[in-house]
Amino acid sequence: MTAAGAGGPAAARTARTGSLESHLRTRRDAGRKLLVPYVTGGMGPEWVEAVHAVADAGADAVEIGIPFSDPMIDGPTIQEASLRALQRGTTPAQVLDALARADLAVPLCVMTYYNIVFRAGPRRFARSLADAGVAGAIIPDLPLEEGEEWCGEADAAGVATVLLVAPSTPLERARAICERSRGFVYGVGLMGVTGVRTALADTAGDVARKVRAVTDRPVCIGIGVSTPEQAAQACADADGVVVGSAIVRRLLDGAGPDGVGGFVASLRAGIDGVLR
Repeated sequence: MTAAGAGGPAAARTARTGSLESHLRTRRDAGRKLLVPYVTGGMGPEWVEAVHAVADAGADAVEIGIPFSDPMIDGPTIQEASLRALQRGTTPAQVLDALARADLAVPLCVMTYYNIVFRAGPRRFARSLADAGVAGAIIPDLPLEEGEEWCGEADAAGVATVLLVAPSTPLERARAICERSRGFVYGVGLMGVTGVRTALADTAGDVARKVRAVTDRPVCIGIGVSTPEQAAQACADADGVVVGSAIVRRLLDGAGPDGVGGFVASLRAGIDGVLR
């Protein structure tokens, strides 16, 4: 599973790898709240254009979902997007090939499930991410205690393994997760699957405060952040937010790259309002 087109732009892609945490730290330390939009890879013919649109609208990094048939942490919206991608014949290699050619100015972080890593083999998968210029990976069904092989291969390839802390995570376990996480720490805003919500869960702030008490790594809250107002609310306690279902829902409904670019710009404006 190697990304195509590794000849000419390989050096530029390699330069992007390993940049996730330093990039986010630099922006955070300059007083910026972080915004990480999510797009499901391969979900439609314009998905790469949508990635460009959300990056240009004020993203600090972009999370790309590699579609999987049983996405356990994802709710109906991202499940639907993953199904569309799979029905179009999307494979992990195709997603990475597209990302290798995307020429984005912000780091990329993929999100997928361990079955895909296992089938490829941790070393091969980590190196394929690096070859595509991907700077980070989120694998939500890989527990800390079973992640040694993957994390070691990812470290060697220069790919940051972003780990998750849930509302139910005890403080000492959160500390251990934060010590092993790279890039940023993903604070899960609520107990449940991804999806658009009408209000930010109270647990989002609790998780952000818990995680920031035990790490200096950037802490971004995801799952249940759906509007500019909710993003701003989450950023009162966190360093930033991950927004997925609200973006993917717009793409599924035909908004296109321009539509999601405008929505991400509104998220950026809402988050920046925290700083005034």
